[in-house]
Order: sequence, then structure tokens, then C-alpha cells
Amino acid sequence: MTIKMKIKTKQISYKDVDIDEGFWSNKLDMISGTSIRAIRDSFKQTGRFGAFRQDWKEGEPNKPHIFWDSDVAKWIEATAYILAKKRDAELEAEVDELVDLIEKHQDPDGYFNIYFILIEPDARWTRRGAHELYTAGHLMEAAVAYCEATGKDKFLRLMCRFADHIEKVFVKDHSAAFSSPGHEEIELALVRLYRFTGEKRYLELSKYFIDARGTVDPGQSATPPLDLSHWRKSRNIQDHAPVRSQRTAEGHAVRAAYLYSGMADIAYEYDDTELFEACRAIYENITRRRMYITGGIGSTAIHESFTVDYDLPGLTAYTETCAAIAAAFFVERMTCADNENPEYADIFERLIYNGILSGISLDGKTFFYENPLEVQPYLVERNNNLFEGQDLLRARLPKPERSEVFNCSCCPPNIARFVASIGSRIFTYSNETLYINQYIASTTRTNVNGSGAEIKIMTEYPANGRVSISVSGSGFSKIAVRIPSWCRSYTFSLTGSSRFPAAGRQENASAKYIYFENTASASPIYIDIEFEMKVLLKESSPFVQDNAGRAAVQYGPVVYCLEEPDNGRLLRNISISCDNKWEIIPNGYFGANILKTTGYTKSLPKDLSGSDSLYYDACGAIDVSDTRGGSPVLEQKPLTFIPYYAFANRGIAEMTVWVLRHFHS
Repeated sequence: MTIKMKIKTKQISYKDVDIDEGFWSNKLDMISGTSIRAIRDSFKQTGRFGAFRQDWKEGEPNKPHIFWDSDVAKWIEATAYILAKKRDAELEAEVDELVDLIEKHQDPDGYFNIYFILIEPDARWTRRGAHELYTAGHLMEAAVAYCEATGKDKFLRLMCRFADHIEKVFVKDHSAAFSSPGHEEIELALVRLYRFTGEKRYLELSKYFIDARGTVDPGQSATPPLDLSHWRKSRNIQDHAPVRSQRTAEGHAVRAAYLYSGMADIAYEYDDTELFEACRAIYENITRRRMYITGGIGSTAIHESFTVDYDLPGLTAYTETCAAIAAAFFVERMTCADNENPEYADIFERLIYNGILSGISLDGKTFFYENPLEVQPYLVERNNNLFEGQDLLRARLPKPERSEVFNCSCCPPNIARFVASIGSRIFTYSNETLYINQYIASTTRTNVNGSGAEIKIMTEYPANGRVSISVSGSGFSKIAVRIPSWCRSYTFSLTGSSRFPAAGRQENASAKYIYFENTASASPIYIDIEFEMKVLLKESSPFVQDNAGRAAVQYGPVVYCLEEPDNGRLLRNISISCDNKWEIIPNGYFGANILKTTGYTKSLPKDLSGSDSLYYDACGAIDVSDTRGGSPVLEQKPLTFIPYYAFANRGIAEMTVWVLRHFHS
């Protein structure tokens, strides 16, 4: 059965949205006030900015790398979003200097790549895994964002020349050694370039790369070579089958989700139901079998990849920050392609409050590349073993603390550009309906559907589920409000002109929209809604055997964890039950509530001689009331759960998301 796009919508731009209070206002202030400069400084120290001068010489430190252009491009894009809301002469001057250097060193034919112009000028377009198209895509996205923010079009013109060059090489001359990128990204960037410039050739070029994937490139075999170079493993670069026949998420998680984002864009623009059906199947495979409860994707460090269904270990979870961001790009595009289905926005919410925000520290200065769901600091010594190559990857564990910069430092500027543009992810709209997908305190003034509209959201979300919405203007005849899947019941009241019942209470089993029909444009309608927030214990499918007998704690959209500074060590010994009583406490340091309750822990067993036991009887071979030794005794223990996104901000410490379930006899 072919799955069709039902309601296609567009997003309201972040430029029309003011986020001046609440949870996301604090995050935006952190990005614009701290993170953007912290990333800039680390990129300067590591030579990334200086590389644009193209004056590096052999023997000097900081040799330019094949993906450095993309790191800086994402920083420029994040800066553009900041400048669009408030001009900053210092940041703007630094971007302009970089653009001048790009103009100075761009080849006459439009080609630009620091590494290949300076280091290997004769190797352009010869290696599929060399990130040329990937970096080009990020430069194009940055150019669009900068022109949109400032009105300066030099960078955009330079990148249009680059896109024209790529079209000539790949479509007209077929002179490259491959036909589609090893690391996807340009596919969605070209669609963005098309939507901003109106030049349809860029859309067609994106479609060319989408359609070419899954064919064997001349000289670039889809069969893994003996050296296991990860960019040539066909499944790892989603090259194992034509995109319209793909049904499962495979390979490198960032590449995959960027590809799926591009596929969703092309399905949207061309009304390609066959391609959308592939997107939908892949989406279901990810969200039902290959996604962590935090929204993270990519469970192994080996090729930074998806593996098989239900393989979701917490301790060794790779879950790259960029992969979570790429997943968010994918689901927001699926929202636009089929806005009758609120499940996409529901998954997006899971991502933004958990698997993405965990990638940045609470002060905005340091970052995670990987985001595990469990940390055992003493086991990190496994990283210092004697294995090499693939064996080392199999034994390694994620770093237990954030860093200012990485050798591959894609994640810091990626999270900066994502958070800085979060205002674009609140609303979508069709010819008649405004969809409210995310509950972010904000004021929006926009002209859509030929009429002005003002939308105000007042809320302390995610601290509680109370949301007040006012909508005025004649641009929309219907207002659709998303009911989150975690919400078991909700109440609402309505004033203003609408045919919807004025008040009511609904029980909810899954994510959905409720619709308010606006019958007059002269006066606004006011919607007050309260989503019931209760602490939920979430279990995995029994096929996720790593989580057997365990539960995760969720309050509203936020997933919680236990951490050593609050609860001591041996977190895996702690258990909780469904009848726990919970105290919800606002916490300024973490920026959200903390949860307090009482659980159980096992006393440390001692044998009869008093020395620590490595093994002991589990079923009471020795009287359990005899605390001198024998089987463990369950003891009550006060517990504090913190938001998962806030772990590892108080030093290296144990952490776990999945906690033992305690069943009363």
C-alpha cells in the first residue's frame, strides 16, 4: 500500500519568532552570549579559521583537514541566526573576513575547498569519501542563512558559483570519479538554496544526487575493500540499494539522517509518493526499533552506525550529537510532508529536550560528541587497553566529560546552529490551518496566506504542562494543537470566536492534534490547555535485552537519570517501583525540575570472615537478617533524578538512565 502525503505544510521562520522568556530563551542566551564565542576561540586555536588564509606550509602545525570548511561553515550559520535577531558588529566582521577569504581563494571555475586547493590540488573529485560535497553543502547552508540574516549576498553568490560548478562536473560532464557523495549533506543544502534563490537547477541537482545513490560508482566500488575504509562500505554510506527501495536505517547515523532529510525534501517538492513511502518506512524503523529513549541514534562507535533492530546498549551508546540533530532535521521534514500526523513533532520534542541538549554543557562552553545512557567511570580504563583498530573500538567507552573541541569538531557548531534557529520549529501551516507543534514561550508576528497573524504562547514548559495560546489575524481558519504522547489526559478552555466546545476534558492514548475552528478575524481566540504531567516509568520492548528488568523515568518530555553526586555509587543496584511517591522540585542550576523519591538499594554483602565477597548466595542460604554476611539486604534510599541532558556537569561521575524495577512480593 502506497503511503501518501496528506497535509503538506511550511514552517514559520525563526526570524518572525521572538523567544524572550522561559526555558528556550535561556538556551538562546547561552548560545549567543557564550557558545558562539567559545566555539570561535577553539576553532582559532586549532587553526580552522586561519586555514581560510590558505597560507599553511608543510611542517607547520594545524594542517588543514578535509572537513574543516564544514566546521567553520556551521559556525557561520549559527552566527547568522544570532545576527538576524540582534546585530553584533564583532561577529559580523569576523564572518565578513571569512567570506572575503573564500572569495580570494575560490577557483575561477567556482570550486572551493581549503584542503584540496592547498594540499592536494590534483585530487579534486577523485575520492568519494573526502567530504568535498559535504563541506560544500554546509557552506551553501551558511551562505543562505547569512544573506537572509544580514542582506549581504556576496557569500551567497560565491556558493551559487560553487553549486554551478558541481552541476557541471557531476551532471553535464560526468567528470568526477563518483556520482553521489560519500557523506550526505549537500542534498538538503541544495533544496535550501533552491527555496531561497528560486533557481530550480539546484533542486534538480539535489534530486540527481538522491537518485544516483544506490548505484555502483565507476572506480568507487560499493563492495567493502580489505582495508575497511568506512566511506567505501556501501551500507555504511547508504549505498546498498536505490533510495526508493530502502526500508531500514543503515550505516553511519549522521550520513543516514542527512540523506533521509534530503529524501523527504525531494518527496515534498516533487510530490514523490514512492520516495515518501521509503522515508516513512525508514522513520518507523528508526523510531520503533533503533532509537534510544533520549532520541539518540547510532548505537555503535564502529563506523558511528546503526546496527540491528533493538541493539540499544546504554553503556557503549555512541549516539553522536550530530546524529540526534540530523534525526531532528528528518522528522521536521516529515512533519512538513504530512502534518496530519503529530507523531513526527512528538519525536522532535523527545530529541530537543534530551538527546540534543545533552551535547552541550549547562554553561555552553563544552560539548559531548557521544551521549551515552550510562557512565561507569572506572570502566573507562578499558579505553587504555592494548587492542588496536577495530578491537579498540569494540572495547572503548564514550568519554565521561565534555570537551571544548574535538579533532572532528562537527558537533559544537551544529548544536549552536540548531538551538539558534529553534524558533523555526514551533509552527507549521497550510492554506487554512496553523499547527502548533512545540510549546515554546514566544511571540510570533508573521504574514502568511496573504494576511498578518500574531501568535503568543505563554508557558513554563517543560516545567509544567500549562500552556496559554492566543491567535489573532485572518490567516488561519483552523488552529491545530498537538497533544503529546506522554500526556494521559488534558483539560482546555476557549474564549473567542470558534465552533469548538468552550471547555472540556479529554483522555489521550497517543499523540494527536485537537482542532479549533476560527470563525472571526477581528478578535483573537484564547486557548488555555493543561497537559497532565505525571512521573512515568517507561519500559523498553522486551527485545531490548540490555534494559531487561529496568525502567526509565520521564516527566513531561524530559527523560531523567540518576547521577553519583546526588545518589552515591553503585547506581545499577538501585531499584524503584511503580507506586513510588515523587516530589517535583524546580532547580535553577539544571534549568528544569529535579525529581525526588525513595528507592531501594542492596547492602554490600560480606562473607562470614568479614571480607568483601565477589560472589554470594542469592536465595538466603544464610539468614538475610544476619547483617554480618550472606545474601544482600534491601535498604530504602532517598533518590534524586536530574534531567538527562544535564548529566556530567559536576565532574566525572556514575550515571544511568535505566534503573532496576522493584516488584513487591
